Amino acid sequence: MLFWILVATLTAAVAAVLLLPLLRTAAGAEAPQSHDVEVYRDQLEELKRDEKNGLISGEDADFARAEVARRLLAATDAVKASGPVSSVRRGNRLAQLAVILILPAVGLCLYLRTGNPDVPDAPLSARLANPGDDMNILIARAEQQLVANPEDGAGWDVLAPIYYRSGRIEQAAVAFRNALRILGATPVRLGGYAESLIALSGGLVTNEARDALQKLLAIEPGDPRAQFYLALALKQEGKAPEALAAFEQIVRTSPVGAPWLPLVNQHIAGLKGEAPGALAQQAGTPLGNPTGEDIAAAKDMSAGDRTAMIEGMVGSLAEKLKADPKNFEGWMRIIRSYSVLGQKDKAADALKQGLAAFPADGDEGKQLLALAGELGLKADGGVK
Repeated sequence: MLFWILVATLTAAVAAVLLLPLLRTAAGAEAPQSHDVEVYRDQLEELKRDEKNGLISGEDADFARAEVARRLLAATDAVKASGPVSSVRRGNRLAQLAVILILPAVGLCLYLRTGNPDVPDAPLSARLANPGDDMNILIARAEQQLVANPEDGAGWDVLAPIYYRSGRIEQAAVAFRNALRILGATPVRLGGYAESLIALSGGLVTNEARDALQKLLAIEPGDPRAQFYLALALKQEGKAPEALAAFEQIVRTSPVGAPWLPLVNQHIAGLKGEAPGALAQQAGTPLGNPTGEDIAAAKDMSAGDRTAMIEGMVGSLAEKLKADPKNFEGWMRIIRSYSVLGQKDKAADALKQGLAAFPADGDEGKQLLALAGELGLKADGGVK
């Protein structure tokens, strides 16, 4: 009973809020000339009384009567010409009727069809027990189970790709590593683990990622993803001839029209245009253009030193964007790079600056917003 009382109260309050402007409109809908007609008629009566009482001469009374009569006729014509006022009033009454009767009736019918006032409140524990299709609840439930049972390989296996798609790369790497340790190696787990490590290193194919990719090829020879990253590793090491041969092997073994071929061909074209041993620009690298010496040095760095090097590259890209804010690819790279480094505030600030250069209603702005959604950033430059 209390529920229906609250519903009725809220419905009445909403109806009152909607009716107030309609009532004001109705009050102001009357033609102003109708008041003038009444005034002029009163003036004619007053002239008769003044003439009868001798307060005004007959000639002056006739002159004033003619002027008032002229104004009365003009006001009467204006009232007749203001016919649309009546239609406005009718429309206003229909709108009031819709607010009072139709909207509550529609809302009640929808609730009776889809709602149930007898359903009890659902605290967090209950929602976790029955998450339905809510992905956030599903993730929270899986995380809760893993806290209680960290050796649940199936839980790590489910969470790992979800973490990766949502931009939580470090957690994805941990989840893939645990799934591999508990459940064993599969192409999907090895590939996901390698990609997570590559993303964490800012696009560098580390030794650990290379080992995972080689294990993947041992299980599934000819896997194009593993072949691509291993070829990219050769390119990053400055071994241009070996990298070129590896990329060309991918082309020869790939089906016609494979979606990865344009990127592979791009690397091949770059390598063919280089002097032997030089490093071409790495397509898709989120941190810009590291040199061959940078790549070689990064392989033997500790995690902290490698992160510092990546932050330096990000800083260099940030300076370039200050000089050229219309570099759309640069904004995409730096936003993702800050997120990979865990610097969400800087990623949010970069998103805000990128949207200033590429408004949200344009194609580039929409792509920036899509990336923000993947990384958990708000369109106003905040963090979700």
